[in-house]
This record gives sequence, structure tokens and C-alpha cells, in this order.
Amino acid sequence: MADLFDDYPLGAAYDEMLDRDSGVRPRYAPVHGTLAGLTADEVAVRADALARSYLAQGVTFDFAGEERPFPLDVVPRVIEPDEWDVVARGVAQRVRALEAFLADVYGPQQAVRDGVVPLRLILSSAEFKQAAHGIEPPNGVRCHVSGIDVVRDAVGEYRVLEDNVRVPSGVSYVVSNRQAMVRSFPELFSSMRVRPVVDYPQRLLAALVAAAPDGAADPTVVVLTPGVFSSAYYEHALLARLMGVELVEGPDLFCSGGRVFMRTTRGSRRVDVIYRRVDDDFLDPVQFRADSVLGVPGLVGCARRGGVTLANAIGNGVADDKLVYTYVPDLIRYFLGEEPVVRNVDTWRLQEPEALAEVLDRLDELVVKPVDGSGGKGIVVGPAASRAELDRLRTRLVADPRGWIAQPVVQLSTAPTLVDGGFRPRHIDLRPFAVNDGDDVWVLPGGLTRVALPQGQLVVNSSQGGGSKDTWVLEGPRPASRAQQQQQQQQTTDPAGGTTC
Repeated sequence: MADLFDDYPLGAAYDEMLDRDSGVRPRYAPVHGTLAGLTADEVAVRADALARSYLAQGVTFDFAGEERPFPLDVVPRVIEPDEWDVVARGVAQRVRALEAFLADVYGPQQAVRDGVVPLRLILSSAEFKQAAHGIEPPNGVRCHVSGIDVVRDAVGEYRVLEDNVRVPSGVSYVVSNRQAMVRSFPELFSSMRVRPVVDYPQRLLAALVAAAPDGAADPTVVVLTPGVFSSAYYEHALLARLMGVELVEGPDLFCSGGRVFMRTTRGSRRVDVIYRRVDDDFLDPVQFRADSVLGVPGLVGCARRGGVTLANAIGNGVADDKLVYTYVPDLIRYFLGEEPVVRNVDTWRLQEPEALAEVLDRLDELVVKPVDGSGGKGIVVGPAASRAELDRLRTRLVADPRGWIAQPVVQLSTAPTLVDGGFRPRHIDLRPFAVNDGDDVWVLPGGLTRVALPQGQLVVNSSQGGGSKDTWVLEGPRPASRAQQQQQQQQTTDPAGGTTC
């Protein structure tokens, strides 16, 4: 099997498994050793088993309008405990700051008055929803679930790439990846202490129950899906099943007297919390798109009157705006009085004339992104773009500078990935998921590692042909038992009763 690692080409990016001298990083030693001990045929058999298990489960994603099995690579991503502590603290900090920002945006707007963010930034965001103004969530939580995308740059530092607090998707793959990898590599899980991800559904359910309207005894929680034609329907169904709650569509619900009810074979049943996987514009035809059949008429009014909790809250998309992203470090300082634990990627705000001029002069060097884009759509990687593409982009930037940001090309870290029968470096990112129950922001130990399968590709999204890796966060050292602590104390105490250095 060693030949599958032969001629593994280290590039300019930080490689997760191998250091600059092609030595195996300690955290990867068991993984490398196991894979190196397998023949090419044995690796192919395990890779095929992973693919077949996903086909059997119906774990698919939408690629160019076609449903495909989600690619899961045989090589996991491994993260040390101390590294994970930095990521988790940075994600939790960011979620708390975004919660405060959203409460302010749809409330007093004190940050605007204090000059932290300009009012035009908020009002010009396509995701700012006036209908959300004044709605107070029962426990103050708007971002019940967050997905904060982080990358590791060329020097090995984690950076936040973007925020997702609308309806972040992908956590079902985290759970499914782990189940599949445990079956395929049981020997690794017996030798490595990997933190579990199985707690996520119950953590999410507890947070949703905690968000129920005041006075709701034994709250009823449902998952609202657009239906079977949604590219994320597998995730909606899986989470509903694992939480033990009903999966519903818009026509299954109705509003009456400021409350929401679910139609059942035994009559109507009150619904207290809706974990909604329907976008804002389709959620309530009374407030948003009148032609939507995916939502529930009157739903926003019920939320405003405190009759139901929507998770995540409507209007959260303003915090996902990539221009707002550039202000998040300032928001952390303003609302929390802290310095960011994980820094942003350097970013140009193109609505600033000097920044626009510099970016137009360097288009062939930079990555340019639409501020309201998702799934990697609309991104232009300057070094890989043609002259015609750059000329078209230039015209668009001049016409609408508010609609774009620019960043340097970040050499996302790479990890060995099985490609055409051998291991080759492919770029990866990481989406940790955070759950906020109002008292604590819990970060799922692992998250979704996405991998760009084409050589040199920097866009990792599944909608752009990417795949995934199981993310293994290693357990820290076990705390010493009482007997071990007593023994250590005896070893460090001299006969006269003093302690040694």
C-alpha cells in the first residue's frame, strides 16, 4: 500500500497529514500506518463500501440539477485537541457576536448609532427583512444552528471564510460520514480516541425545546421542509427521525388565533417550535412571496405575537452578507469586548473607492465573490479566469460595487485524497456546526470537511463537484483518577513534608 503514497506532491499549501519534509504529522500516524498497510485493492474495496453505503441510504446532493451520491473519501481529517479548542472557541465567540448583531439590527440599532456599522450596509443587504423588526425570540436566540466556514491558510493558521446563520446545511453528512467510517475502519476507532458526533440531534432538540414560547408545556417541535425535491431533503428527514419529531411541509400547518397547528389523523395539534428549512422568501406568502406554496400563511404574524418560535429566525441572512462579514471582527470587539479568536481572511470592501480601484487593477490575482452568493456560485478566481471572464467581471464590479467583495487567493490546506487509485493532495475547508440553547453555544466536535476533488480546485462546495471527509477531533488526555492523583502527589512530596520542584 505504500505505493499509493509514492510521489505524493507537496505544494505551497499546508498539508494536513505531511509536513514540509514529507514526515507524517503525529496526529495522523495511526491513519497513515493503517492505510500504508493495505494493498491498492483493499483500499478500493473499502472506498467502494463507503460509496455503496451512501447509495443504500440515499445520501445524495444536487449537482447541476442531478441527484448524486455524496462522495466520502477514505482518508479522514484529523484535528488535535488543542487545535480544536481554538476553532471551537472562535466559532462560539463569532456566534455570540452575530446573535448580538442581529438583535441590534432588528431592534435598537445601537451599533449603527455608535458608528460600528453604517446603516446603508444593513438597508442595502438583500437579506435584511423589515418584517423581522421588533420580533423578540422567547429566549433571545436567533441563531439556533450556525455553520461557520473556516480554512487553514498556507502557514497553518485557521481563518474564518464566511458565516452561515440562515439555514446552514450539511450536518447530516457529519453524522452519516461517521457511521460509514466506523463500519469501514473499525481498527482505527479502536486505537484512536475520536470524539463522537452522535450527540448532535439531541443537542439540537434540547436547544429547540428551550426556545419554545413562554408557557408551552411539553413543547411540540417539527422540522419544516420544502419537500422531497429539495436538495437537502435527506438531511431534513434524517434530523427529524433522529430527534423523534414530525417532518412536515407547508400544507401540513395552519395558523389560527396567533398560534400554529399541525394537521394530524387525530385532529389538529399545536406546534410550538418550527425548525424550518425553508428560505425566508418562501416561508410566509402573506409577508414575502405571495406565490409561495412552501410556507404557511400568517406564520410571521404568529412569531411576532409569541405564538411560535422559528428556528432559525427570519432575517438572519443579513449576517451572512459577505460585506457584513468584513465588520464581524469589529462587532466582536463592540458587543463582547474581546479580540477575535479566529481571524477573518483579508477582504476588500469594493464600495470603498480606493479598494475598488486596487481590486480592478489586480483582478487576475484575487478571488471575487458576490456578497449574497452561496454554494460557491458566482465566485471568480482571478488566476484561473480568462481575459473575457475578467472583462465581464470588471463591468459588473463597476456597476455594482456593493454586490461584491474581493480576497487574496488563500491556498486552502490540502489532505491526501483517494483519486484514480492513488493518494493526491486536494484542497479542503471545514464547517463546524454550533448549537445555541440560550445558555451556552455548543460546537459539534468535528463538523463537515469538504474537499475539492478536481486537481487545483479551490471551491469545495458539493454543488461544484466537491466531496467530503469524516472529521476526527481527538480526545485530550484523560483526567487522572483519584488514585493516580494521590500517587502523583506522593511522588512530588519529600519525606519532610515539603514539595519538590
